[in-house]
Amino acid sequence: MEKIISIFQDQIYHWMLSDGWRVLVIIIATFIINKFSVILITKFIRKVVVGKNYKSQEAEEKREDTLIKILSNTERILIWVVAVMMIMSELGIAIAPLLAAAGVAGIAFGFGGQYLIKDLISGLFIIFENQYRVGDVIKAGGVSGMVEDITLRLTTIRDLDGVVHHIPHGEITVVSNMAKEFSRINLNVGVAYDTNLEKLISVVNAVGDEMAADSKWKDVILSRPQFLRVDSFGDSSIDIKILGETKPLKQWEVTGELRMRLKIAFDREGIEIPFPQRVIHNAK
Repeated sequence: MEKIISIFQDQIYHWMLSDGWRVLVIIIATFIINKFSVILITKFIRKVVVGKNYKSQEAEEKREDTLIKILSNTERILIWVVAVMMIMSELGIAIAPLLAAAGVAGIAFGFGGQYLIKDLISGLFIIFENQYRVGDVIKAGGVSGMVEDITLRLTTIRDLDGVVHHIPHGEITVVSNMAKEFSRINLNVGVAYDTNLEKLISVVNAVGDEMAADSKWKDVILSRPQFLRVDSFGDSSIDIKILGETKPLKQWEVTGELRMRLKIAFDREGIEIPFPQRVIHNAK
């Protein structure tokens, strides 16, 4: 057994002196090139992306981070493919037959590959048109959630239940972005038919002004929530619409706080939020 181990060690030693050191250099060089490539890509994107094209620093940073992630992943794959081919060459494995076989396989899988090409082309348009970025909340492919990752081929979305969805770009026909530049408070509230509308408008606007001036909320509210119009006449209520604008992705927490403040203000001012009612007339 010791003799076998000794022979094995001698073979490894001779291999390291002949070809092994070159393989080791290729692996080390690949790691170094990959590390510096990521640094160069990061600096390049930070410099090229023009800040004046975006309404906020946050939007610019999200765009930059998305591009850096995509280009870094693509660069990493290309570098390691080249490194593996060089290592195979050093190990005495003929690369040319493998490349020829890959070409034949590419023709054989050409019909299947058209879907991959469709995904890649769609992905390029999504990325360069800045339709959405990592961190945005979108609806795409029938799924709503936060974008966790974007590659050239697919987008990864995590929904509110924590479920992760991987959507090929070729399957995306319509994208709804809920976090582009700003978000909107769009709230409908029903009040009783005997409500004094002038008083109601005054109370709603006062609550919006008070919230916009609050130190906790003023930095995320871009346009204070205000009464817009009487939206509809319901079966048991008059429905009013309240609109405002917030920073991206802040609309849900702002709207939740607004609902709470409106309920408190309505209770204080005697404004009724009615429940569904049905009037029954007895035939005589």
